[in-house]
Amino acid sequence: MNQKNVFEKIVESPAKGLEKTVEVSKSLEQKVAGKSIATLRSYWHSLGPGLTTGASDDDPSGIATYSQTGAQYGYAFLWLAAFTYPLMSVVQEMCARIGMVTGRGLAGNIRIHFSRKVLIFCTVLLFVANTLNIGANLGAMAEAIRLFWGVNYLLAVVLFALIILFLQIYSAYKKYANVLKWLAMILLAYVLSALLIDGINWREILKSAVTPNMSLSRDSIILICAILGTTISPYLFFWQTSQEVEERIEKGLTNIKLRQNDVNNEEVKNMRTDVWSGMFLSNLVMFFIIVTCAAALNANGITNIDTAAQAAEALRPFAGDYSYFLFALGIIGTGLLGIPVLAGSSSYAIAESFGWRQGLHLKLKQAYAFYGIIIISMLIGIGINFTGIDPIKALIYSAVANGLAAPVILVCIVILASSKRVMGERRSGWLGKIMGWITVALMSIAGIASIWAMLF
Repeated sequence: MNQKNVFEKIVESPAKGLEKTVEVSKSLEQKVAGKSIATLRSYWHSLGPGLTTGASDDDPSGIATYSQTGAQYGYAFLWLAAFTYPLMSVVQEMCARIGMVTGRGLAGNIRIHFSRKVLIFCTVLLFVANTLNIGANLGAMAEAIRLFWGVNYLLAVVLFALIILFLQIYSAYKKYANVLKWLAMILLAYVLSALLIDGINWREILKSAVTPNMSLSRDSIILICAILGTTISPYLFFWQTSQEVEERIEKGLTNIKLRQNDVNNEEVKNMRTDVWSGMFLSNLVMFFIIVTCAAALNANGITNIDTAAQAAEALRPFAGDYSYFLFALGIIGTGLLGIPVLAGSSSYAIAESFGWRQGLHLKLKQAYAFYGIIIISMLIGIGINFTGIDPIKALIYSAVANGLAAPVILVCIVILASSKRVMGERRSGWLGKIMGWITVALMSIAGIASIWAMLF
């Protein structure tokens, strides 16, 4: 071999080695990317009732409450997002386990294990609160759409109600559940809305998020009670439990005995991931709505916000068109998600209270009474907007009804979830019980304080 060939081989060998290294590196990158995508897909498929329940908590009425918090007090109450997260997650997990293990909704379990008078009391208050909320939310959606197009307010209310009713009554459960699941993603608009605002002091925000503000006034105590009532609401309890039952019926477990005997550890693990993820999304959005309104409104002297649409309009001069657009779009999306949950939870509760056939997996002709409650709720909600009732007053009455019902329902949930006779091995552990009773105590105080403030 001459000197030239020897030199070529010396040069060629490292080059081939480098090519192989690049090929191996690309192959590893593709495998890692493939595994990441597969993990994300698996995670997305594990999400269901918990995600939609958590997302529905941020309905237009909730958005108005969080907007007022940011506008009036700046970053002072950001810590409530972290504080309420474990409380609402524990309660919603209890509701989910009750539905999975017993094969019945929450109202069905209360009817069996507690006084019927307790159930009727809670169900009536739930229906009143939810219906008033539906009216206020339909109004908020109509106001939001008018920010883009000059449509008639009452026409918009009716059209939104009809669209929601059509989807809820005539969609197959699996398709409808997927629609709600994707609608939950509209909440990310509020995260983007905050990130588009220039000059936000994130260091101050993070400090406020972990440091409770203890300088409390009468008005701030009322607002804290309103936030607790908005984040830990009775309609979420009934919806979560019944949706777990619906999911199991969708898997072919069409009678109670089958549903009770077929709960495995993997399902419980997936449920827990679903619930805690949904509540995280709910509180993350609460956090960013407060940040947006604090940075854009409070910082510019705007401290009074009554509705979500008013918050969106007020944002425009200070946060820009993109934040305004995303904020307003979020109101419409969350209304489309929250209103069906409000109407559905009332219907589940009433139907189970009276032993009627119930469930979104059934067709209209199979469950006239169940769907009838949904239709009645929507018609009253529409009527509230036609009568000219102040939506803020409607929310005040709703808060009073929830303040009375929430502590009673929470006591039932904690007792049911902790009972060995009802839950067997799936009953709550000591930490869950403690968190549950802390939530009962807080919601009782918040309920009494809210009712006192609203009425007197």
